[in-house]
Amino acid sequence: MRGLRTGLALGFGWRTVFAFVHDVAMAAAAFVLALYLRLGDRLMEQAGPFLAYGAAIFAVVAALVFLLVGLHRGIWRYASMNDLIAILRAATLVILIYLPIMFVLSRLDGMPRSALLIGWFVLIFLLGAPRFVYRVLKDRSFAHLLERDGAPRVPVLLVGAGDAAETFIREMARDAGAPFEVVGLIDPSGRSTGRRIRGVPVLGDLAAAPAALARLRRDGRAPQRLIVAEEPLGRAGMQALLDLAEDHGMSLARLPRLAELRHHDGEPVTVRPIAVADLLGRPRAVLDRAPMASLVAGRRVLVTGAGGSIGSELVRQIAALGPARLALIDHSESLLYAVEGEARRGAPGLDIVARIADVRDRPRLDRLIAAERPQLVCHAAALKHVPIAELNPGETLLTNAIGTRNLAEACRKAGVAAMVLISTDKAVNPASILGASKRLAESYCQSLDVAEAAGAGGTRFLTVRFGNVLGSTGSVVPLFERQIAEGGPVTVTDPAMTRYFMTAREAVELVLQATALGLGGTLESGGIFVLDMGEPVRILDLAHQMIRLSGKRPDHDIEIVFTGLRPGEKITEEVFHPREIMAATGIPGILFARPPVADLHYWARNFHALAEAIESGSDDQLGQLLRRLVPEFAPAAAPARSATA
Repeated sequence: MRGLRTGLALGFGWRTVFAFVHDVAMAAAAFVLALYLRLGDRLMEQAGPFLAYGAAIFAVVAALVFLLVGLHRGIWRYASMNDLIAILRAATLVILIYLPIMFVLSRLDGMPRSALLIGWFVLIFLLGAPRFVYRVLKDRSFAHLLERDGAPRVPVLLVGAGDAAETFIREMARDAGAPFEVVGLIDPSGRSTGRRIRGVPVLGDLAAAPAALARLRRDGRAPQRLIVAEEPLGRAGMQALLDLAEDHGMSLARLPRLAELRHHDGEPVTVRPIAVADLLGRPRAVLDRAPMASLVAGRRVLVTGAGGSIGSELVRQIAALGPARLALIDHSESLLYAVEGEARRGAPGLDIVARIADVRDRPRLDRLIAAERPQLVCHAAALKHVPIAELNPGETLLTNAIGTRNLAEACRKAGVAAMVLISTDKAVNPASILGASKRLAESYCQSLDVAEAAGAGGTRFLTVRFGNVLGSTGSVVPLFERQIAEGGPVTVTDPAMTRYFMTAREAVELVLQATALGLGGTLESGGIFVLDMGEPVRILDLAHQMIRLSGKRPDHDIEIVFTGLRPGEKITEEVFHPREIMAATGIPGILFARPPVADLHYWARNFHALAEAIESGSDDQLGQLLRRLVPEFAPAAAPARSATA
């Protein structure tokens, strides 16, 4: 225990201490075994007096050599040819040092000279076999076991000391034309500091990265690129890496996901630029795929707004889960054509149909739903741009609120098993027509869900609410990308503005998971599923990071201009209303809100009045009705601006 505490005090982890103790013990065993192989039954008779202290001295010499060579620093999980070379070097040094020491001490009396040669082979076996057996057991394969690094290439510093890092180092060794040489590793956890993976040293954690870079530069091995091999690092970690790369004149990139690294089918492994999604540092929720598959597989599914950002991702993921038939609904011919083509390429054998329809056209929806007979309907069709919605309140309400009612009633009439409404955080304490229209849509679906549950258990109406989707049409990300490509300026609404962000892929995965959960019958009707959006992102910080990722400097190469709030915009968004009771669902990334639910007759009557107000064309009448139906609606009084952000 004292030795273990000493090792830990010197900065060794318990695995490093174990490896060192193991190697010294194997050295002592190798000495005894070599003499036995040479002398057989005459071992004690001929070498008995010499055996104990000879083995002790051999172990001490071996311990010093192992420390010198750093043999204990190799990670057994990634044992490779580099480790075998280190073992050969260590075993040779042990014999070469031990021989003159014992000659001086005892003239090698009682020890056959050939035993040292035998001991060399035995020591190599006892040191190497446990490492490679452990590696084979972990990999369940002998593939790539004895690969080693090739010629030097572009030096890179790898952030990560796990499977992805080891796979990348190994693939660089396999490919004679690989462009990179990994000169060092940064372990964000710090647990592997001081150890080696395939001969590459782990130089420290993120805090030690600047010192590690300085040391590599002094050794003439300064990396030219910083490559992220571990996820998630968190937003602060990615920001620190971006700062580090910029301060040391390195580009920043990331590896493909581990599954892609392992299944690249002989294609060269390529690194990718850091994307905006990487800067969010959102940990990916580990989801149970079985409920999602059982939700979709073998069923008839219909998606409205199929050509939009969320709708097209819904189509991609649903198609991959094997529905019996997939109907795509959109009012835009070009978007519908594009998403249908992508779906057919991705799932060639799937029965797919594309229909042009507008959710505002109730007779058309009734006929479509009746003809398609879907079992699951995902409703993503909506007007989504705040400034445009403010200038067109009647059209926005007609699509987002009345259109949702039209679809919901068509589903109810046709006996659809479930309809899922895609909502937005703008529906919470709305300051815009867009937010108020989505809150009305939520309210109608909630009341329908309660009414259906109280009856014969007909159609379920589920609502899933989340924030902004990265890269969606109208989001700041493509806007900033275009402005940066044009040389600026980058327009930001307000220095304090924050928003919640999530990738479309993650949002849709969670939508399907929430739908499966909602249909499981364990949660009460009328609730709203809310996706955990993490921490809000300051838009100004996002602008700075995107400019820096492009290799430019904010406010030097690319100007940032503040445009001020436009009508309907808020400085911050919320995902829960104070009156909503929040509850966990047991699934990471999905929460459940229980807002007050009004009677269906109330909403049916007032939606009829809403449709009449829209038809009248009176914005004043529409505004009064909207404030009555959504009491928390507080229109922003900011003046309109021509700039965008």
